[in-house]
Amino acid sequence: MTETTRTVAIDIGGTFTDFVAYDQGTGRIETWKNLTTPHEPIEGVLEGLSRVDDTGALGKIRLGTTIATNALLTRRGAKVAYVTTTGFRDVLFIQRANRRSHYDITWIKPRPLVARADCLEVPERISAQGEVIEPLDEQAVRDLAARIRADGTIEAIAVCTLFSYIDPAHELRIRDILAEELPDIPVSTSYEVLPKWKEYDRASTTVADAYLKPVVSDHFRRMQVRLDEIGVGARVGVIKSNGGEATLKGAAESPVQMTLSGPTGAVVATRALSQMTGIANLVTFDMGGTSTDCSTVVDGQEHVTTDFEIEWGVPIQIPMIDIQTIGAGGGSIAWIDKGGMLRMGPQSAGADPGPACYGRGGTEATVTDANVVLGRISPDNFLGGQMKLDADAAHAAVARVAEQLGMAPDEAAFAMVQIANNNMLGALRAVLLQRGLDPRDFTLVASGGAGPVHLTDLMEIAGIPAGLVPNHPGQFSAFGFIMTDARVDRHRTVQQISKFFDGARATEAMTALVDDAVADLVGQGYTDRIEVYRSIEARYLGQNHELELSFPGNAFDDETIPDLWERFHQEHEARFGFSIPGETIETVNLKAVAVAVSKRPEMPQLPQAEGPAAATGTRRVRYKEGWLEVPVYDRASLRQGHEIEGPAVIEEAATVTILRPADRLSVDRFGNMMVKD
Repeated sequence: MTETTRTVAIDIGGTFTDFVAYDQGTGRIETWKNLTTPHEPIEGVLEGLSRVDDTGALGKIRLGTTIATNALLTRRGAKVAYVTTTGFRDVLFIQRANRRSHYDITWIKPRPLVARADCLEVPERISAQGEVIEPLDEQAVRDLAARIRADGTIEAIAVCTLFSYIDPAHELRIRDILAEELPDIPVSTSYEVLPKWKEYDRASTTVADAYLKPVVSDHFRRMQVRLDEIGVGARVGVIKSNGGEATLKGAAESPVQMTLSGPTGAVVATRALSQMTGIANLVTFDMGGTSTDCSTVVDGQEHVTTDFEIEWGVPIQIPMIDIQTIGAGGGSIAWIDKGGMLRMGPQSAGADPGPACYGRGGTEATVTDANVVLGRISPDNFLGGQMKLDADAAHAAVARVAEQLGMAPDEAAFAMVQIANNNMLGALRAVLLQRGLDPRDFTLVASGGAGPVHLTDLMEIAGIPAGLVPNHPGQFSAFGFIMTDARVDRHRTVQQISKFFDGARATEAMTALVDDAVADLVGQGYTDRIEVYRSIEARYLGQNHELELSFPGNAFDDETIPDLWERFHQEHEARFGFSIPGETIETVNLKAVAVAVSKRPEMPQLPQAEGPAAATGTRRVRYKEGWLEVPVYDRASLRQGHEIEGPAVIEEAATVTILRPADRLSVDRFGNMMVKD
């Protein structure tokens, strides 16, 4: 893919659509945002692109979208037929042996994304050793296709046969026959989606891919038409859950890879921030209008996982950046439960009508309204003054909540913010404490339109000693898309044990994964600066969880295999505090990642400050100590080396940073603002 001079990154959020434009020739970075159009997100995208002088001269557009996420969470996907080996149609309904609540007799298992009546069986069987126990009955497949055709309601087909990850011959032949008989119905096969062991996880992921195909394909087709009209359709790349980029066509062919598209940008940008600042451990806190996303960068690297569930017990095991998302944002609505207690969200005012202060018809009090009442957000400087907020509407909405609680309006507003903060604390704990990470070892990166507003509050209650507000925090995810590479992950289960390890077999499988990943990139048009990374998941024989090890070699031979076992013992000691030298090691999954590296923007450095930072004025802000008259600073006027003591407010176009009394803020050479208490 030829290198271009100007890239525009777009993040379609629940409330705002964010834009970042980067010109490689001049190094100039521009940011802006407008309200999302929930009924048809492309309208909001086109509205934002209308600010670009010459869209025909754009080299690349990178887009993060929640279309797949929303379809899964709201269960508005296609009607799927599930095709499997005779005797295994109920795998999706048996699920796992575990329960969400062991002592709740009313608990009901989550529903699969397919109806049992649409689960169909085909006579065939391959053993765990790859031997054909029962040949595929091709006529039965054609009869099954006729049944699907007669039904007339099936929109997609998922095929998952027993042990196809060892030998996919039967599964691929079923795919080909269905394509002949039902050419208008898309087919997903487990070997192409997730060629790994664990039957239920593989089946669930394959069904999810089929469930999304018609929805995502139609969405991208309509998007392609509208973007073609302004001459940029061929230049659009879509961000995948692994933080990599794919073409619209490539994403539509494997839509399950889009499950967690939008939030990945902030993590990619945080990884770059780690490299820029030299801070190894960062935890992201990306608070937008509808949701808050948290993740970690440890030792300068984000964590990619396949352990993801769209809801408890419904796994989707594709490679994705490990992100915790909760329904808490600036648009989270305040409500009173049956016990008379104040609650916040997860219901959100979204972009339409939005918080009461937006003046678009919303009447319910939200976190944003509370921040306006508390003086944390200026009604006259929202989005740099482009969108004036209705302070009277915010006060009226909060006053209605305060009346129900028997509190003063400012006390109710402060309580609303505190409850929202505690809701978000749960996501931070999930990515830190629940993974054995000490919050005191991390710096909290605040992004999203609301993140910097709540940064110091979260630092205090989470026990995190330092915070960082990066450049362009309000468009941080979109900024991460600017630095995204095209990426393809390929995994496959190849079980062996160290005592009888077949290096030739492992080399053959790894080579096939690498070739497939690189071919996928090249097929999408990404041909420059391709890098390949190999790894292997292994465990002591009898363990239930694997440890991932990088594999720098091209082949498993007499030199690389002993080194692999030695490094496994060392990694196990480092991770879990013990190792068992001489114990049998079992290899489970092989992994190959192909990356087409894009050119990174070079962040300009700020000039050295020549004097103390100058406030532009003051305003009253409500803290837990009460109302205080605090100085207000314009972030654009800050320079390298400037320091500000709290209490204070630092305003910029897309957000506000609130400093508590005793907080200290310093500006580094790139313009990032470091906060310590």
